[in-house]
Amino acid sequence: MHMRGEPATMQHEPVYGDVVAEVRTFLAERLAAGRAAGITEIWLDPGLGFGKTAEHNLALLQALAELTTLDAPILIGASRKRTLAEILRRSDGSGALPAPDDRLEASVAVAVWAMAQGASMVRVHDVLATAQAARLLAGPPKVVEHHSE
Repeated sequence: MHMRGEPATMQHEPVYGDVVAEVRTFLAERLAAGRAAGITEIWLDPGLGFGKTAEHNLALLQALAELTTLDAPILIGASRKRTLAEILRRSDGSGALPAPDDRLEASVAVAVWAMAQGASMVRVHDVLATAQAARLLAGPPKVVEHHSE
């Protein structure tokens, strides 16, 4: 997982020249090192919320298709993240950050969107809601009409 800094300080004004390029390079290097060490099952996590601003996290989500070209499964963990609260605060005009428990719809929307963009796995808090949405992403079930004779 990509993370800039230490947990105690990682959110203090993180700065990137090009967050997508830097995270992609980091993940590619870790993937190569893992494979060189003989590790065959490697999942990559761009580390949303770990040493990144809301803008950085959005840039990474928007570039998810690019990250999937690294030839390893991508894990996205956006569930209930502050980034979602920042988006919601900006969109509703109230100025208030929604509490983590009030980010269900945004969490499900981002998880389903990430799957549509090629994420192999999503880490979520609300499994049932996300699973229901994911099933619909795969396509609505076929309705079979039964005719009585």
